[in-house]
Order: sequence, then structure tokens, then C-alpha cells
Amino acid sequence: MVKLTMIARVTDGLPLAEGLDDGRDQKDADFYKQQAKLIFKNLSKGHHEASRMSIETGTYYFHYIIEGRVCYLTMCDRSYPKKLAFQYLEDLKNEFERVNGNQIETAARPYAFIKFDTFIQKTKKLYLDTRTQRNLAKLNDELYEVHQIMTRNVQEVLGVGEKLDQVSEMSSRLTSDTRIYANKAKDLNRQALIRKYAPIAIVIGVVLMLFWLKNKIW
Repeated sequence: MVKLTMIARVTDGLPLAEGLDDGRDQKDADFYKQQAKLIFKNLSKGHHEASRMSIETGTYYFHYIIEGRVCYLTMCDRSYPKKLAFQYLEDLKNEFERVNGNQIETAARPYAFIKFDTFIQKTKKLYLDTRTQRNLAKLNDELYEVHQIMTRNVQEVLGVGEKLDQVSEMSSRLTSDTRIYANKAKDLNRQALIRKYAPIAIVIGVVLMLFWLKNKIW
């Protein structure tokens, strides 16, 4: 099953599009997204041996293809057929080039083509069930071979220890930043309530005090 899909420009590692996912069916979703971004960063430095590669990471595999200075990457379960994973990426590549080909080099901000998620989700559904007639035909297609595609371990690709620690640190920072943002939002809401109701409370307090003084004098 396809778990994650990301598209990035190879020249600078800029993320162009992503298959949006709420991550509820996958633990450590942020961790693997950060791994994918580090892979893009390595590719932008020219650290790639082939235009097609599979990378083993935990209980998953990253698969990517590079064409036209763009990297199309997906992460799948170990049991998901490699052949289908690469044909899925080919479908994304063909459509992305057709729709956005002349804008890729000029894209200046991350996820400039986020609307491409619609096509990613639609295509992902087609590859969900490996037993459909369509997918069985793709698996039996002898003209499309993946046996010669290199498979590497993520530690070999990113660097042993150091890069993986960097991923953990980035994921922890992301979680920490989310908590800080939530706390700040609560503080701002509390301050807004104080500013809104404090003058009313002061007026009521003054009135009650005057009323009490009046009764005391009389």
C-alpha cells in the first residue's frame, strides 16, 4: 500500500507537491516525511547513483524516479509490489510534466503545485488493491522490468547515525513547535477575554462599591 507521495525539484530539493494524508493509519508519519526531505536534499547535492532507486527504511521502502530535474518519490509497505510502485510513479510523472512542465523551473515557493494532490489521491486509489485486473496486468507486463533497479538502505543513503539523528531531531522539533503554538494560542485567547471583559468587571465593581458606600452612609 502507498503510504506517502512527494514530488521535489532535484536542483535545490524544493518540495513541489505532496499527497496529503492525515497520518492516522501510520505511526511516525512526520519522521518519514523528514527522511524523504533529507533524501531530496542529498539528491540536490548530486548524491545519487541512479535515476531509479529503492531505499529500505524500517518496515517500508522508498521508491523514486528522477526525470526532467524532478524527483517523484513514494513510500510503500515492504510487501507492496515494487513493479506497481514504479508504475504508480510513472503515472504521476507523466501527468505532472503534462500539467506543470513549463512552470517547474520558475517555482519559487514550497508546494507550489499542491493542487496536484487531487491527481495523486485519484491515482493512489487505482493502485490500492494489487489484485484488480488492471494491476495484475501491470504486474504481468514483461516490457516493464524493475529487477535491475538498485536497492539501498536508508543509512547508506543518508549516512550512518548522523543523518538519522538529524531526522529524529527535526521530528521532535516539529512536535515541540506544535505544542508551543497551541500554548500561545491559548494565552492569546485568555488575554483577549481579559481585555474584553475587564472594563465591564471594573464598572460593575465601582457601581457596587458606590452602592455599598451609599447604604453605609445612610
